[in-house]
Amino acid sequence: MRNTLLAILLFLFQIAIYAQDGVMVQGTVTDSAGQPLPGASVVVQGTTTGTQTDFDGNFTLDNVPSDGILSISYLGFVTQEIGVDGSSTISIALSEDAQALDEVVVVGYGTQKKSDLTSSIVSVDTESMEKVPTGQLMQAVQGKAAGVQISSQGSPGESPEIIIRGVNSVYGDSNPLFVVDGVFFDSIDFLNASEIESLSILKDASAAAIYGVEASNGVILITTKGGKFNRNASISYTGYTGVQTAQNVLQMANSEQFVNFALESGSDSEIASVNSAMQRFGRSRINPNVPNVNTDWYDEVLRKAMTQNHDISINGGSENIAYSVGGNFFYQDGILDMNNSYERFNLRTKLDIKANDWLKVGGSIVYSNATKYDDEASAWQLAYFAVPILPVYDYLYTEADPLPYSDAKEIGYRGSQNPFPLMDNSDLNSKIRRTVANFYADFQLIPEQLNFKTSLSYNHAGTTGRSVKLPYYVTDDYQRSVDESSITRSQVTNESYVLDNVLTYQNTFDDHDLTLMGGMSYRDNYNSYFGTTGYFDPSGAFVRDKEQTWYIENTSTDSQTSYDGGSQSYWFSYFGRAAYKYKNKYLAYATYRAEGTNKYDETYVYLPAFGLGWVLSEESFMKDVSFIDYFKLRGGWGRLANGSVPASDGGVGSSTVQTVFNDQYYTGTQFETISDNISWEFTEETNIGISAKFLDSRLSLEADYFIKDTKDMVIPLSPLVGTEVSYQNVGSVRNKGIELAIGYNGKIGKDFGYSINANFSKLENEVTDLYTQPYIERGSAEFRQMIIKGQPIDVFYGYDIEGVYQTQAEIDADPVAQSAIAGGTNISPGYFKYKDVDGSGELDADDRVYLGAPVPDYFYGGSINLNYKNWDFSTSFYGQGGNVILNRNRAEVIWTTGRNVDAELAKNRWTGEGSTNAFPSSEGYRQSWNQKLSNFFLQEGDFFRIQNIQLAYTLKNDKLPEIRFSLTADRPFLWTKGYNGFNPEVGFDGIDSQTYPIPSTYSFGMSIKI
Repeated sequence: MRNTLLAILLFLFQIAIYAQDGVMVQGTVTDSAGQPLPGASVVVQGTTTGTQTDFDGNFTLDNVPSDGILSISYLGFVTQEIGVDGSSTISIALSEDAQALDEVVVVGYGTQKKSDLTSSIVSVDTESMEKVPTGQLMQAVQGKAAGVQISSQGSPGESPEIIIRGVNSVYGDSNPLFVVDGVFFDSIDFLNASEIESLSILKDASAAAIYGVEASNGVILITTKGGKFNRNASISYTGYTGVQTAQNVLQMANSEQFVNFALESGSDSEIASVNSAMQRFGRSRINPNVPNVNTDWYDEVLRKAMTQNHDISINGGSENIAYSVGGNFFYQDGILDMNNSYERFNLRTKLDIKANDWLKVGGSIVYSNATKYDDEASAWQLAYFAVPILPVYDYLYTEADPLPYSDAKEIGYRGSQNPFPLMDNSDLNSKIRRTVANFYADFQLIPEQLNFKTSLSYNHAGTTGRSVKLPYYVTDDYQRSVDESSITRSQVTNESYVLDNVLTYQNTFDDHDLTLMGGMSYRDNYNSYFGTTGYFDPSGAFVRDKEQTWYIENTSTDSQTSYDGGSQSYWFSYFGRAAYKYKNKYLAYATYRAEGTNKYDETYVYLPAFGLGWVLSEESFMKDVSFIDYFKLRGGWGRLANGSVPASDGGVGSSTVQTVFNDQYYTGTQFETISDNISWEFTEETNIGISAKFLDSRLSLEADYFIKDTKDMVIPLSPLVGTEVSYQNVGSVRNKGIELAIGYNGKIGKDFGYSINANFSKLENEVTDLYTQPYIERGSAEFRQMIIKGQPIDVFYGYDIEGVYQTQAEIDADPVAQSAIAGGTNISPGYFKYKDVDGSGELDADDRVYLGAPVPDYFYGGSINLNYKNWDFSTSFYGQGGNVILNRNRAEVIWTTGRNVDAELAKNRWTGEGSTNAFPSSEGYRQSWNQKLSNFFLQEGDFFRIQNIQLAYTLKNDKLPEIRFSLTADRPFLWTKGYNGFNPEVGFDGIDSQTYPIPSTYSFGMSIKI
C-alpha cells in the first residue's frame, strides 16, 4: 500500500514538473499552396501528447516542453519535424510526397500506394459520407464513385440496390462483396458512416479477382475507425435530428376531375357509383354534380417523420497500445402513417497492441441490435387506386371496431380500396442482431521486409420476425375476424468463420521495388431458417390490444403450418500477389486465386489477373511539360467467377392433361423430369485507364474504359421436345463503358478555399448469346420483358404508339384499325393509333418493338465545397438517364376499371379532335385496345437531383472544445423529364408499383471534439 502511494505521489510530481515547464503551442498546418490540411497529426516527439488539426488546419497543444519537437504528418505528404524553441505559435507547410499520390489504398489482403495502382480502384471521401443523414451507409456513396450505380430505398432500414459496371447475371444476383475489417458480408446495413475510416471500391477484375468467387460483382473494402499510437485520448460526439417529408408527391385526380373522367367513360357502373357517393355523402356545395368528398389519399397516408443519429467515440493510444471504443444510435420513422420505423444501436471496440518489436496483435468487435417495423406494401397501390369520392372514415358504420373505415363497395366498386384497414391493423416486426469479431496476429519475421499475418473472423446475424394481421370490424362483409387474423413467426440465422494466413515480402534494391504475397483462406458459412404461421383461436387467450398474447400458442392448432431449412457451405482458397516497380515509372502487378467449394460439381476454379502501368511523367521527355505533375497509363485483365448462382436442382413433376382419341375424351397424367446442370459463371474483364494530376496537383483526372464479358451465364433452356425447362451455363452478356472522374481544388486569398469534383459513367449492356434460343420471355404476359441477343437484359417489349385517332374518318382510312374492327374490336376516336411495324395492315405480335431497358445507361455525380474561415458550405448532385420505367400503377387498369387516375391523365385526356395526340379518352383508357404494353405506359427515367446541401460553422475557443454546427438539406430538389410518379429511382427492375417514396430530409447537426 505504501509503495502504491509513493508511486502515485511520484507520478503527480512528474505531472506538476511537466506542467510548469510546458507551454501552449498553437499553429496551422497547410500544403505548399497554403491550403489547410484538416486531420493532420501533430505529436510531441517521444510522448503520447498529440492532436489533429481541425477543418481549417489549426491545432492547439497544451503543456508542450519548451525544448520539445513536434512531428507533423499527413497522408500523401512528407512528415516534418520542427522544434518548439519556446515559441507559442508555429505554422507548418508540408510538401507533397510524389505529387500526393502516395496515399495508401486498401487492396485485397494488403495495401498499395495509390501511385502504384494498375487497377481501377476508387476511394470515397468518408467526410462527405457523414454529411448524409441516413441509416444506410451505401446510400451516402451514391453519386460519389464513377461506375457504381446505387438505387436508394425509401423504407426505413432497407438497403439500397448496388450495381458495379453493369448486370452480369440473369439467374444469380449482381450484389457486390463487402469486406469490413477482413470479414465478408453481402450487406452492411449495420454500419453508420461515422464509424468508417476508409472505403475503397475495387471495380475491375484485375483488382477484385484475388477475393475469389464472391467478388464477381466488384468488392467494397471498408476499414472501421480505430485508435492511433502515441495519441492522447480524444472524445468526439456527432449527431443530428431531422424531419423527413415526401418529395414530388404524385398528384391524383381530385373529385371533380375524377367525376368528369368517370362520366365521359360511358360506363354505367362508374356513373352509378358517382351517384351512390352523392346519395351517401351528400353533394358538394361548390359543384352539386360532385359528391361532398374530396380525399387526397396520398396526403392521408403520408406524414412528416422524424430521424435522429447520435455517435460517440473515444480514441487514443500510447507507444504500444492503440484503442477505440464507441457507440451509435440511429432512429428513423417512416413517412407512411403506420407503425413503420427503424431503430439501431451499435457498440464497437478496436484494439491494437505492439507486444514487442516483432509481434503486433489486435482485434475488433461490433455488436448491432436493430428493430424494424416494415410498411404495408400494398398501401401505396391502394392509395393510387382509391377514388377521391370516398372518405377515409364513414361514420354511418356505428358498430365498427376499432375505427369506421369507409368501404368503396358500399358505393358500387368492386373492392374496398381504403388502405387504412391494412395499415392500422398490421404489425410487421423484425429484430436483427449481429455480432462481428476479428482477431489477428502480425509477425515481423524480417523487419520491414517479411511479415506473416494470421486472422480469424466471426460473423453471426440473427433475424427474428413477427408478422401479425390484426382483426377489425366494419360490417359483416367488411372485416377481418379473429379466426381470419394471423401471426407468422420466423427465425433466420447466418453464421460464418473465416481463417486467413498471409505471408508478405517487401524489398527495395537499387531502382527496383518488389512485393510478393501468398496466403490461404478457409471459410465456413452456415444458415438456417424456420417459420410458422397460425390463425388466432376466437376462444383462446388472444386479445387484439395486448401484444403479450400475440403468439403461436394462441392460434388454432389445425391452422398452423411451418417450414424449416438450412445449408452449409465451405470455401478453401490459395492466393498470391506480385507487384513490381522499376524506377518509379514501370509497374507490373499479378494475382492468382485457386478456390474450391462444396456448392457445385466443379469444385475448384482458378482466377488469374494482371496489370501493367507506365508513369510517363517520370520519363525525361516529359520533364519540361510544366503543367503535368503526374501522368500514368494503366491497364489490367482479370477473370472472375460468380458463386451466387443457386446450385443444380432436379425433380420429377406431373400434370393432368386431356386429349381425344377416336372421338373419345381421355384424361391422363403427363410426367416431366427436370434436371439442371449449373456451375460457375465466368467473367473476363479488360480495363485501360489514365491517372493524372496537373497544375501543381490542383487538377486531377481518372479515366477508364472497360469491356467485361460474362460467359457460361446461367439461363433457362427450353427443350426441342417437351415442356421441361432447365437451367444451364450456356448464355453470355457483355458490359462495356467509360468512366471519368475529375477534381479541382484551390485557394483565393488567405481564408477562402474551394474544391470541385465530378464524375460521369456510360454503360452498354448487351446479351451476346442465348444458345440457339431466339429469346427468353421475362416479366408477365401483360407487361412483357425480354432477354434477346443484341439487346440489354430485360428490355421492355411492346407496341409503338404513333398518336391518337382524332376522327372517325382517320379510323376508316387506317387498315390496322379496320382489321381490328373486323375481328370484333371496338375502336373510336380518342383511341391509340399503333405503328404497323411490319406493314401487314394488321396489329399483331410482329409489330412489337424494343421500348427501352430498365437499368440507366449513363449516370453522373459531383460536389462543390467552399470554406471561409470558420464557415464551410457543400453541395452535391446526382443524375441518371437512358432507361425507361414501367408505370405499373397506371397500367393496371387492365384488371380493374373502378379506380382513380393520376391528375396528368385526367387533365390531358382526349376530349375531342385536336385536344391531344398523346393521351387516350376516358372511354379509351378503359378499353383493351389501349391497354397493350406500349410506350404510353413506359416513361423516361432520366432525372437530376440535388443530393445534399450543408452549411456549417465551427466554433473555436481556447476555453471550449471544438464545436461544429450544421444545417443540412438532403435530396431537397428533383427534376425529371415529366415522370409521373414520386421518384424515378424505383430500383433496377424498372417497375414502379408500390414503390416507397424516397423522402427529403432537413436536419440540424452538431459535433464536439474534446
